Amino acid sequence: MLQLNVKNETSRLRAVVLGSAVDNGPTPTAEEAYDPKSLEHILAGTYPTEEDMVHEMEAFNEVFKKYDVKVFRPERIENYNQIFTRDIGFVIDDIFIKANILPDRERELDAIQYVIDQMDPTKVVRPPDDVHIEGGDVMLWNDYIFIGTYKGSDYKEYITARTNMAGVNYIKELFPHKIVKEFDLVKSKMEARDNALHLDCCFQPIGDNMGIIYKSGFREESDYRYLLKLFGKENLFHITREEMYHMNSNVFSIAPNVVVSEKNFTRLNAWLREKGFTVEEIPYAEIAKQEGLLRCSTLPLLRD
Repeated sequence: MLQLNVKNETSRLRAVVLGSAVDNGPTPTAEEAYDPKSLEHILAGTYPTEEDMVHEMEAFNEVFKKYDVKVFRPERIENYNQIFTRDIGFVIDDIFIKANILPDRERELDAIQYVIDQMDPTKVVRPPDDVHIEGGDVMLWNDYIFIGTYKGSDYKEYITARTNMAGVNYIKELFPHKIVKEFDLVKSKMEARDNALHLDCCFQPIGDNMGIIYKSGFREESDYRYLLKLFGKENLFHITREEMYHMNSNVFSIAPNVVVSEKNFTRLNAWLREKGFTVEEIPYAEIAKQEGLLRCSTLPLLRD
């Protein structure tokens, strides 16, 4: 039986599902793009190659090996993007929640069924069809569950709007003992620099009491101020619009003092080291062209 336990973003990691870039398929057409950043690179002819993405994901895998983390990988689907496992499911406490993702990505869940089969079936849940929620929008912080959403009346017109208020309410009902706080995120179908695809594109806790944040990713300033008050301004690293575009808030914690980060995040990585973190730098800039980074390509199953 696979033990599940995830209560925050930073406790020592013991088991994780890491996505895969093997047999990733051809470059999508513009019509197939799920987000504005992928579209930008498809149109520019700079969409990442499978070879480069496999290389980057293996660099991530090597860091997990270094820290003796048990790594599961999805079973291979021919000609299919299986990088972003965070979208397809997530663990809160000891419950595995299957995400109601975009319908044509359902096969990604099937590819990790062998992992789900090792879980206590009473601890695996699937939300009702009207509930939309993806792991990139769900951020755990001990007694708190932070959830990114989009409250605009045009929700259905935005493929970049991934978690609805029904999703927020579903989590509130499932975890009544937690403080569930939703954040209304800025969305754009056309400009990646103004699109917080998920909450982890504009905010993520690190360490015991710190975080990385992009103020303009929140539609309501009160949401930003909520986090400012909770964490303290001195404990938050504020990223710029360009740094948000390059996914600086989408790092991944292996332990409270160990952060895996993209090697080009010069300003952030220097700040992390100044604050006493061990920073494991790896190349991930090609995968970032799909508007996802390190947190997006992991699905933590067990933390201390």
